[in-house]
Amino acid sequence: MEWRSCYLDMILVPLSFLTIIFYHCWLWHKVKTQPLSTIFGTNASGRRFWVSDMIKDNEKKNIVAVQTLRNTIMGSTLMATTSILLSAGLAAVISSTYSVKKPLNDSIFGAHGELMVSLKYVTILCIFLFSFFCHSSSIRFLNQVGILITSPPHPSSSVTPHYVWELLEKGFLLNTVGNRLFYSALPLMLWIFGPLLAFLCSLTMVPVLYNLDFVFGFNKQLALGKDFQHNGCRDCESV
Repeated sequence: MEWRSCYLDMILVPLSFLTIIFYHCWLWHKVKTQPLSTIFGTNASGRRFWVSDMIKDNEKKNIVAVQTLRNTIMGSTLMATTSILLSAGLAAVISSTYSVKKPLNDSIFGAHGELMVSLKYVTILCIFLFSFFCHSSSIRFLNQVGILITSPPHPSSSVTPHYVWELLEKGFLLNTVGNRLFYSALPLMLWIFGPLLAFLCSLTMVPVLYNLDFVFGFNKQLALGKDFQHNGCRDCESV
């Protein structure tokens, strides 16, 4: 009887995790091999030029740099606050004997015993805590960038535009990881009401994230660029 009540959770929930993990592994491979085909690679390339331009015209654009970083820090602060508040609420639910710990047994599929319900809440709690850690670490790096990008250049200083760009990329990487952990908590929240909802939510998230993460028309733009270079070289030879 225990197996019959748990087999859906043991099959569908790991499949939900693996679906999201495989997608992000494939996304990471694309970022490394074809960075300009993804939003992350394109934005990273733009941020490299942005940092160099801000440091070059520091006296004129330091306010723009600080305001831009402040907006990013405000977004990370909001997500970190939301994550820690949800973690505190889940911790209160786990440590209490309130009836919310016991979902409607007749309205869900899968296991709904005390152990399984506790496992669900603890898993969601860990996801939100890791999300809070990533966002708080992102704020730390972005604050460092805000100081270094506005500091006047000095010949003996070891702060270079490349070093500032690396700090900025670490901050944005941690921000992205924190957001993805926060998104992955949505199927886990639905897991409270059954593993089938968690699995369907994971399958729905993958095409949504795909449309958000990739730059469409990249191959077409690349082909147009090659044709332009080829035609330009041919015209130069004819001249």
